[in-house]
Amino acid sequence: MNTKKPLVILTGPTAVGKTALSVKLAKQIGGEIISADSMQVYQYMDIGSAKIMPEETEGIPHHLIDVLDPSEECNVVTFQRMAKECLKGIYERGKIPVVVGGTGFYIQALLYDIDFEAEEDNTEIRSLLEQTSKEKGVHFLHEQLKAVDPVAAEEIHENNVKRVIRALEFYQLNGFPISQHNQEQREKETAYSSCYFVLNDDRAKLYERIDLRVDKMLSQGLLEEVKKLKAMGYHKNMVSMQGLGYKEILSYLDGELSLEEAIYLIKRDSRHFAKRQITWFKREKEVVWIEKPLFDYDDDKILTFILETLNEKGILQQ
Repeated sequence: MNTKKPLVILTGPTAVGKTALSVKLAKQIGGEIISADSMQVYQYMDIGSAKIMPEETEGIPHHLIDVLDPSEECNVVTFQRMAKECLKGIYERGKIPVVVGGTGFYIQALLYDIDFEAEEDNTEIRSLLEQTSKEKGVHFLHEQLKAVDPVAAEEIHENNVKRVIRALEFYQLNGFPISQHNQEQREKETAYSSCYFVLNDDRAKLYERIDLRVDKMLSQGLLEEVKKLKAMGYHKNMVSMQGLGYKEILSYLDGELSLEEAIYLIKRDSRHFAKRQITWFKREKEVVWIEKPLFDYDDDKILTFILETLNEKGILQQ
């Protein structure tokens, strides 16, 4: 008899259409949604993070949205701790948790209950790497990572200095790549009776959706949102403000880019991000891929398939 608790995951690249589908799914299975999105955790950052609005939730409880101030740092350890708290409450209410979002590392940390306490930190190495980043730039650091851990370099964007430094620090401390460590963690037995769905689309169609979404964000007032955040004292050195859409608009407001350049970069980097997300999900094991064209882009057909899969795996019978 399976004593593991049920956990449903619905993920996929940015702009693929997870939000609306996740609400329909949660309604069907008596679920509550846990957001696995590194930007939607922040208050005041609604447009650029494509946050679900209260009227779109259709009464389904959503967790880990608007729970941190933009001055706070959200990382995988913070997320895992908060998400496990949410799971506890959801199970106590007799509901099924549906984890929705595109931050693959967060999902992995929760699904396999990865123990981060065991990972050593070394402030001396980290300080040296931070110094190198200031003196020689982020590209130099990323090239160093590429030399010792090409897999991690492919997954981590060079602007994500914290993660680049963490990967280099890990290599220097342990003598083997962090990507190898992550792969070993992936091989762990999942802590839940889970089903991991990845919603995907034809690449050209996805890129088109990303461009349209950025245009929509701008028409909804992304520029005004970032101006307001800046006026509230939030700045580029904060983890929250490194999010796609925010750092580029901040650069425009600081006179470093024209608005046209900022928009171009948001679209380009969002496409690159989607590509990296897909690469990440392809490395995960026991993933059920849902290719939207095969379902004629019909959410109801996709939903039927998800429910059939959950029934086959016995997840809804627990």
